[in-house]
Amino acid sequence: MKNNLIIFFALFFSVFFLYSASMANEEAIYDVVHKHNDYEIRLYQDRLIVQAVMEEESGAFRKLFKYINGANNISEKIKMTIPVTQTNKNNTSVMQFYLPSKFTKKTVPNPTNSEVTIETIREGYFAVIQYSGWASKKNFTKYSDILRQKLIEDEVSVKGYAIKATYNAPFTPPPFRRNEAMFRIDWNK
Repeated sequence: MKNNLIIFFALFFSVFFLYSASMANEEAIYDVVHKHNDYEIRLYQDRLIVQAVMEEESGAFRKLFKYINGANNISEKIKMTIPVTQTNKNNTSVMQFYLPSKFTKKTVPNPTNSEVTIETIREGYFAVIQYSGWASKKNFTKYSDILRQKLIEDEVSVKGYAIKATYNAPFTPPPFRRNEAMFRIDWNK
């Protein structure tokens, strides 16, 4: 009986892990320009996003998911990309979905919900620290604090708020999750 349970759980987690890993979503493209023991510096090009204000996390996610599921002016379904990010913008919490690279500001479908907007995140350098486990506020705060401290020690200037980036489907087991804390930075090294 004990062996059957071990086999069941091993298969269960293997299937979910493989399913999660096989969901080959387009990822925002970046170049790693510097690697540190604890973090890396990435250069991202302009990125088109769809965003919603986070009065509550699940509400913003639902609005954005409806947009990519066809709640736009041409009822087009849009493939999910990674990461999903959360940050502060003008002292307001927002959730953002990156849009597939095939879209431009001119070709992206317009949201039908006025609480959902299309924006561009301008090219820039970002310091990033990765961590696994749940993307809870506690874990995010822990890792964004670690990253901020490392950047201060390395005399790297932080611009703005911490950004939480999550990459996995909700059913991905915590040890296999990829989460990141990020800061936009000044980088000229």
